Amino acid sequence: MEYTFPVTRTTHPKPRPQDETKLGFAKYFTDHMFVMDYDEGQGWHDGRVVPHEPFLIEPACAVLHYSQCMFEGMKAYRNPQGGVQLFRPDMNIARMKRTNERMCIPELPGDIFLAAVKAVIQEDIDWVPSAPGTALYIRPFIFGDEVSFSVLPAKHYKFMIILSPTGSYYAANDGGLSTTRIYVQDEYIRAARGGTGFAKCGGNYGGGMRASLDAMKYNCKDVLWLDAAENKYVEEIGTSNAFFRIDDEVITAPLDSGTILPGITRNSVIQLLKRWGIKVSERKLSIDEIVEASKNGKLQEVFASGTAAVISPIGWLCVKGEDVPVGDTKVGPVAQKLYDNLYGMQTGTVEDYMGWIYKL
Repeated sequence: MEYTFPVTRTTHPKPRPQDETKLGFAKYFTDHMFVMDYDEGQGWHDGRVVPHEPFLIEPACAVLHYSQCMFEGMKAYRNPQGGVQLFRPDMNIARMKRTNERMCIPELPGDIFLAAVKAVIQEDIDWVPSAPGTALYIRPFIFGDEVSFSVLPAKHYKFMIILSPTGSYYAANDGGLSTTRIYVQDEYIRAARGGTGFAKCGGNYGGGMRASLDAMKYNCKDVLWLDAAENKYVEEIGTSNAFFRIDDEVITAPLDSGTILPGITRNSVIQLLKRWGIKVSERKLSIDEIVEASKNGKLQEVFASGTAAVISPIGWLCVKGEDVPVGDTKVGPVAQKLYDNLYGMQTGTVEDYMGWIYKL
């Protein structure tokens, strides 16, 4: 089904960043945003593209008190022909559906979601950057804005999309890949079985901020979480899924516990590794095994995968305040090949041999 939405254009367009090599991450926002409402009994209605600007919210709004909300993360890329394309939006739609179900948020039909993304990007298409390592970050989100203190699902919601031209999440000095240091969190937990670890919702991240502050004390970029039950098995990194290459086997945490976010880049990494004949396993892996593998020279690579970072190689793990080196601490060959292929397909410089690109 085709959808069209009314557009109210801004009367005060913002100056676009002149130096695309210094965009940073989510420092700039485009001129417009998408807004749509939901009312119980009426469903989703009144989708529109409007100027990106602050809006009023009632202090007794349910989301401010009980965090009934969800969000997604996507990117639009400029290809060499000047066109704009998305990467696997069908996967974002599927994950959104799972998150909405867990958070008791009404289902948003996938065709409406995709039409809304296309509509707001089209209005701000000149904001899509083209410099190496850049993209237009897309943040769709839904929140319950019913005025209520009842601890029950809201009856009114807003669906919104905002856009931000961004550079690399973990930028190297030369614009390419570089390794980072990650802090292994052994005090707090991110998610437990039966919780919301698999959902993309705000509370998962708010609860992780204390651990992120701890990581910064050790000059680390992010946190590697351990499991809640035994505080032993590696799960995921604060903003990404985690992969460990030990003795030529690439290992990542399984999804069956419901504590791991089913990342779209994670799924893409696994598919590519299998295609290339590299052994990849979704299984439990303890932090003790990783430390031992580092000591005996079998820990070859560790890297994170995610929409924001794509592939982020890790050179050191900070375990109980001590640095555990990963290989020679430099960018490994598997991480580099994955980045080159994924980012290449996303930006149109590598053939889309997996059928993952959606052109606008």
